[in-house]
Amino acid sequence: MNVLDSFAGAGGFSLGFSMHPDYHIVGGIELDAWAAETFEANHPGTRTLVGPIESFSDRKLRAAFTDRPDIILGGPPCQGFSIANRKAGDPKDPRNSLFREFVRLGRVFEPEVMVMENVPNLIKARTHGGELVIDIIRRELEGLGYHVYHTILSATDYGVPQIRKRLFVIASERPLDNPFPTPTHYVEGQQAVIGGRVLRRCPTLWDAISDLPDIEAREGAPVMEYTMPPANDFQRAMRDGSAHVYNHTSMKHSARMVERFASMAWGDSTTDVPAHLRPQRRNGGGELSDKAYDQNNRRMSANKPCHTIAASFYANFVHPYKHRNFTPREGARIQTFPDTFVFKGLPTVVSHKLLQREGRHDEKHLCQYNQIGNAVPPYLARAVASNLSEQLIEQVADVRAW
Repeated sequence: MNVLDSFAGAGGFSLGFSMHPDYHIVGGIELDAWAAETFEANHPGTRTLVGPIESFSDRKLRAAFTDRPDIILGGPPCQGFSIANRKAGDPKDPRNSLFREFVRLGRVFEPEVMVMENVPNLIKARTHGGELVIDIIRRELEGLGYHVYHTILSATDYGVPQIRKRLFVIASERPLDNPFPTPTHYVEGQQAVIGGRVLRRCPTLWDAISDLPDIEAREGAPVMEYTMPPANDFQRAMRDGSAHVYNHTSMKHSARMVERFASMAWGDSTTDVPAHLRPQRRNGGGELSDKAYDQNNRRMSANKPCHTIAASFYANFVHPYKHRNFTPREGARIQTFPDTFVFKGLPTVVSHKLLQREGRHDEKHLCQYNQIGNAVPPYLARAVASNLSEQLIEQVADVRAW
């Protein structure tokens, strides 16, 4: 089945589908040039349209993807990301957001299935008029003739070493008996057997990254040699086919920040460090800031799944043992990107808010950390893909038998 990844980013969603033999990735559509470069480098032989999706006409879309996609993936930004004029209507209405472009792809290609991924809070979001956003999304997809299903999936249920919940919406031409995958993994302390099925233990953070080269702050390189053998099945799977470690560069922390991290135990954040090590005011001549953010620079526990890897995870988490933040490769491992997947662009960039304020729009790109944090975890996408494949193949077989 041909798969098109819209709002593709680095391509984690489509990578998960490509891990199943029933799917072939035909291309992607992505606004950011660096993310598109990553997508192309890791999905060889595909076609990528780079630019605002609304700038591509129906004709250009059809010409670009002549192998008509059977499945369209996408995580269109909805609530809070209106592309409509403020006077045109409710900015919280998904029809006034890039969601409408996702629907347009359904009209253009008429795929068998459309799979949308988004933040779980969208399930509770309402327009200014009080209507649930998810109801509008469902109604718009039903208007294309689809059967529509939605649920919230937990990444740890599918072997992703990360506490991450995401909303999935599946629109299918044919009705699905089981639109979403059943859990295959459990977290320590949870039920290990469901309905007679014995689940596998979800890897911990340390299970995911402990075999990567041992580096301190300001160390690492874009390409490195492995320095130790894999210690578990997860690490063996991540290293399969990879001769080197890519994107394993540490942040260039100051000596004071390293000292701050050294004072932190598992679970501690910036608010827990001694007063003299707390962040200083910007341009404040050494004066301590009165703003402390509890979610910034929290030291992760080695023996549990990591907290959610977000686009800004370079400042969210501290390594469980080292006095530094995660490297891009460590974040990629936590997201279940294999080591063969190489991220393009720079590891970090200047604040997007600063670039916007100074009008430096040409410098506004998604850095490696952004690309990794924005992605759908490939193992989570693979679970969705496998579950869909079983049912779609059964339906095709039934039709042929009839």
